Amino acid sequence: MSAPVRPAPLSDTAVMVHRSVRHSLRNVDALFVSVLLPVLLMLLMTTVFGGAMDIDGSYVDYVVPGVIVLCAGYGASTTAMSVTKDMTEGIVTRFRTMNVLPSAVLTGHVAASVLRNLVSTGLVVLTALAIGFRPHAGLGGWLGALALLVLFITAMSWLSAAFGLVARSVEGASALGFVLLFLPYLSSAFVPVHTLPGWLQPIAEHQPFSPLIEAIRGLLLGTGVGDAGWIAVVWCAGLLMVSAAATAVLWRRSRG
Repeated sequence: MSAPVRPAPLSDTAVMVHRSVRHSLRNVDALFVSVLLPVLLMLLMTTVFGGAMDIDGSYVDYVVPGVIVLCAGYGASTTAMSVTKDMTEGIVTRFRTMNVLPSAVLTGHVAASVLRNLVSTGLVVLTALAIGFRPHAGLGGWLGALALLVLFITAMSWLSAAFGLVARSVEGASALGFVLLFLPYLSSAFVPVHTLPGWLQPIAEHQPFSPLIEAIRGLLLGTGVGDAGWIAVVWCAGLLMVSAAATAVLWRRSRG
């Protein structure tokens, strides 16, 4: 009697990543929103509100990093809906009866989220360049900003996966997207923190979005990163570790 064939983690994960990417491409409505929303936000903040903003230098230069982070966070939150859909439609139960590493489903969702949001980020940057964004970053600055963004998207995607495991419906899972779409407005994304009401400034200063945005802004504009760089890394790495651990625990419990 031959020994049972064990799942292959790498090949199973690659298959699940391909599956999640194909689902993203087939979901035309969600794909349209993930591509169009960042571009529309960019145009809204620069052409509609930009003239009213009193920011040193060009407002488009100031606001681009904030829009990038806002859209990346919102885009990563859609992972929650994808995970909840898989859990409620029974496909995960079927995977668990097959010679497939079931947890690769989550890894596939996260990897697809990172890829999808990097494409959206590229579109935001191209749109920003077309309307006047003029970064002063060298290769090191661009690579640093990209590394921070990938770390942030990965952390938010794992957080979304954990949320998707506890949500009872796809509609409930979508609530995380509204939170991540709203929080950047309470940061330095669109206006300097010192211009906010006094009671709001501590909130803006002590949340993950402000240091992340300031670090990416400093890298792209060549104005220096300061403490924002390591603070952003600590925030993102901490969220990543906590989210990944929570997802692992929730995943094991979901088998019961």
